[in-house]
This record gives sequence, C-alpha cells and structure tokens, in this order.
Amino acid sequence: MNIGSSLVFSAKSPHNERGLIFLDTELGNYTKRTHPDFTLHEGMEYKFYCPVCHFKLNKADNPNLVKVYMSDDTGKEFEINISNIIGEHCTYKIQEKKVEAFGPDAEKYRKYLDLPPEYLKYL
Repeated sequence: MNIGSSLVFSAKSPHNERGLIFLDTELGNYTKRTHPDFTLHEGMEYKFYCPVCHFKLNKADNPNLVKVYMSDDTGKEFEINISNIIGEHCTYKIQEKKVEAFGPDAEKYRKYLDLPPEYLKYL
C-alpha cells in the first residue's frame, strides 16, 4: 500500500463518494492528497479499504480508527492506528510494549486501542 512516501487507501464517504487517499508515511505528518474529482469533507467519517484487495481497514471495536501495519528500515513491523475522520489528527504507533501517540487529537481514542490495560499508561 506504499507508493513512494505515501500510504495509499481506497476510501468511501457516507454519501458513497469513492476515491484514493494518499497519506504521508511520516508519523505526525497529516498531509493528504486525492484526485481532484474526489473531494474530502472536513469532519466526515470515511471507510478505508486496501486499494488492492478491498479489505476493510476500519477497526471493529472503533470504526473511527483505521489499523495498518508498517515496517521500519530494519524490517521490524509495527501497528499504526489513524483516525478516519477528515481533519482529525490522531496517530498511534504500537510496537511491542511501546506506544507512541501523535497529533493534537490523540487523546480522543486512547481507550480504544487493542492494548492490555497495563500498557495504556505508556500513551
């Protein structure tokens, strides 16, 4: 789902508008690009899908979070959770027992992460 320095998602609005969203892979960078014909609406919740297999990426326990996996330069894998509400800046990086929160809206979803309670204190 990477193209250059962008994560690529297929997205659908509540009004059934569909298109691709390109998000920067740098955590905490909320730059996004779309095709000019696909307009994103601030505050609107979108469903995110894999652009290849169309697997739904919104989490079951909180559909406002999207879960993907990334890897660092050494090949070590980690989980990323991002908000699917346009304009909401919220990202979590979960790797082993360490959780990093990014963005001014990160506090909003702390309780919904798939973490044992003893790990929530690291947020």
